[in-house]
Amino acid sequence: MKKILIITDAWEPQVNGVVTTMTTVVKKLKEKNFKVEVIHPGMFHTFPLPNYPEISVAWNFWDLKKKIEKFDADYMHISVEGPLGVTGRHYCLENNIPYTTCIHTKFPEYVYERFGIGLDVTKGLLKWFHNPATKTLVNTISHKEELEQDGFTDLVLWSRGFDEKIFYPCPDGGKKKYLLYVGRVAVEKNIEEFLKMPSHLPKVVVGGGPSLKSYAKKYPDVEFVGFKKGKELADFYRDAACFVFPSLTDTFGIVLIEALACGTPLAGFNVTGPKDIVIEGVNGSLDDKNLENAVKRALQVDRTSTFNSSKTYTWDTVAEQFINSLVPMK
Repeated sequence: MKKILIITDAWEPQVNGVVTTMTTVVKKLKEKNFKVEVIHPGMFHTFPLPNYPEISVAWNFWDLKKKIEKFDADYMHISVEGPLGVTGRHYCLENNIPYTTCIHTKFPEYVYERFGIGLDVTKGLLKWFHNPATKTLVNTISHKEELEQDGFTDLVLWSRGFDEKIFYPCPDGGKKKYLLYVGRVAVEKNIEEFLKMPSHLPKVVVGGGPSLKSYAKKYPDVEFVGFKKGKELADFYRDAACFVFPSLTDTFGIVLIEALACGTPLAGFNVTGPKDIVIEGVNGSLDDKNLENAVKRALQVDRTSTFNSSKTYTWDTVAEQFINSLVPMK
């Protein structure tokens, strides 16, 4: 039985696309008869990340070497550019061990939106982290092209999936009574474009984050319902008239295909992530500048064609892409 070691700074109980991806892939790998060990912050002493207390950061990461050597893996994957990821990278380079990494988000853009740090600085750090890897997995064609233009190397595509047992359309088409946003409530998600957008339909926000309290106070007409998961989350998708994704910095957005799987059309901006998933008039609509116009067009899209467009996204495919990217450590 081949053994895979995954080092990640993002793991349960965090709720985000990175954790959803990695926990699901680990489950699929085990189903395919791999032995998988995950080294995550829960195995170390941690402190809460400033502005994101739900995210725990490991600080006694010097114990990582012992954990790596104890597992004696055949393959190693480093998932996140945090303290554990950086320490794992250093160990691999010091010992001439091939490994893979992945880029989940537009981290430089996130940092710029929140802290104003220049893109050149953070892109340089990301290249320093990822380019020594044998392969780096990225979510979409458009993001891969952007990264290659910025000097990233050895990039391979790695899609996303959804749980078809949870995310599926209502037989009657759903109630179609509101506009929906699901995701982190934070400035880097550009969510205020959705919150302030004129609409004849009510708005619902599912999720939490550092800006939740301030936005809830500023936009009292919007219903903020907090974190949801499983069937309860899927019901929010199913009963939405349109799923609105205002982010300009996501590389994929699992929430997009979860909405499609529930038959709910998408609306957003014509940027990396949405433009790789949204097919104009088939499962939603995108606009270069005006989110309201995208929503108006998306509301006219057939929910059956929306659902049908989700069928190409499966976690089995995601797991196979991951397996095919692996490189032996020895």
